[in-house]
Amino acid sequence: MSTTLGGFIAGGIAACGAVTVTHGFEMVKIRLQLQGELQASKEAPRLYKGVGHGVAVIIKNEGFRGLFRGIGSAYIYQMILNGCRLGFYEPIRKNLTTTIFHDPAVQSLGVNIFSGASSGIIGAAAGSPFFLVKTRLQSYSPFLPVGTQHHYRNAVDGLRQIYGNEGVKGLYRGVGAAMVRTGFGSSVQLPTYFFAKRRLMRHLGMEEGPALHLASSTCSGFVVCCVMHPPDTVMSRMYNQTGNLYKGVFDCLYKTVSTEGLFAIYKGFFAHLARILPHTVLTLSLAEQTNKYMRLLENRILSPSLKEKL
Repeated sequence: MSTTLGGFIAGGIAACGAVTVTHGFEMVKIRLQLQGELQASKEAPRLYKGVGHGVAVIIKNEGFRGLFRGIGSAYIYQMILNGCRLGFYEPIRKNLTTTIFHDPAVQSLGVNIFSGASSGIIGAAAGSPFFLVKTRLQSYSPFLPVGTQHHYRNAVDGLRQIYGNEGVKGLYRGVGAAMVRTGFGSSVQLPTYFFAKRRLMRHLGMEEGPALHLASSTCSGFVVCCVMHPPDTVMSRMYNQTGNLYKGVFDCLYKTVSTEGLFAIYKGFFAHLARILPHTVLTLSLAEQTNKYMRLLENRILSPSLKEKL
């Protein structure tokens, strides 16, 4: 097992590799979530009609580079979020299990879920300003705008403008929704990954390797998307708002459902699934490899006493 610091770095590197592949689907998802905001479904224009159409429209009007709007802030956010999620999960789980069961090897579903949620919430809170500016960069379109439009030259300019106009409080707008969203996703991502991994090894005789990692992370990704999408929609809208369109998580949820219908919270679900499946597969599969190389590196350069401290 790598150190907490090593796990943080390995998890962040794995997530950056994954987000490079899936960033375009994230952009389509956000625009679908903001499309028809607080409008009756019959009256709302459908500028983006689905995953494929959304990708095609963005490339046509904004070029291939348009799909990668906000990628820099996405990298920073993923380093922070997944570094925390993958770096803190095992230490939290191990300490809780030792405290409760006096045996760190015991696998408790409740402890695993709590550990996953806790590590994800820490990461979401720490990385919230970067997800905020990423969302606003991705929602902006000079051709087919949806939702509130924010014209930032880049992530640094966005952070500067937000801080200048709204202060530190503005940088953390919507952080509550982000923590709920990530807590939901993190509470099931790693536990379902390891649960699927154990079951596939036990019942199908699969052995440690890329095929097992792929199958386990696919199961995990589907569960994550189903659980996380409603709070993800709320978060996207709260991040993109200016002023006080929504007073909080529950106010946003209430206004969205009462105005647009219950299924509005699942707008962009298939774009999210198209993003989260490969993202989860790549993050968890790459994390297995980056953690392995991180352990080898730490074994070569760190003394046993220093590894325990880290």
